[in-house]
Amino acid sequence: MGFIDKVKIDKNLIGVYLNKIILLMKDEYPIYKNIESYGFNLSEDELDYVLSGIFGEPVTVRYKNYISIYDEYGNILYYENSNGLWIKYEYDNNGNQIYYEDSNGNWRKYEYDNNGNKVYYENSNGFWRKSEYDNNGNEIYYENSNGLWRKREYDEKEYIIYYEDSHGRIKNYR
Repeated sequence: MGFIDKVKIDKNLIGVYLNKIILLMKDEYPIYKNIESYGFNLSEDELDYVLSGIFGEPVTVRYKNYISIYDEYGNILYYENSNGLWIKYEYDNNGNQIYYEDSNGNWRKYEYDNNGNKVYYENSNGFWRKSEYDNNGNEIYYENSNGLWRKREYDEKEYIIYYEDSHGRIKNYR
């Protein structure tokens, strides 16, 4: 079996980043031929398949009670357990989650600006929220489907200098 005789990995932590650590430890420190974490044992074939994710291929992890699929960046794309529960995720080119859907009919959509700030969120219950940000990533406006909103202004040191919201609160901090 090579340097890694037995691998125990937490089912929630399997992904490319953990696999990179495993490879580094295996190659640089042969004493770590048994890497202990939490959860379950992977067969040699499963380990090889998981480790293939390091080289830019999607990673599929199968275990007795579930299957998980990760993209080449370590983002989970799909999860399904033996009870029929499944969850699907989608990401944009920057690795931001843009969609979530599960077998119970729940879904969530996300949108981001060019700086990675979440500017829009919507879910299957009809709730939505919008945000606007300044060039420094500070939220300057927020509103949601419940009618709540707030405005903020910042000084050059990024301290809040003005606040106003839908409850009639207005605060000047200068």
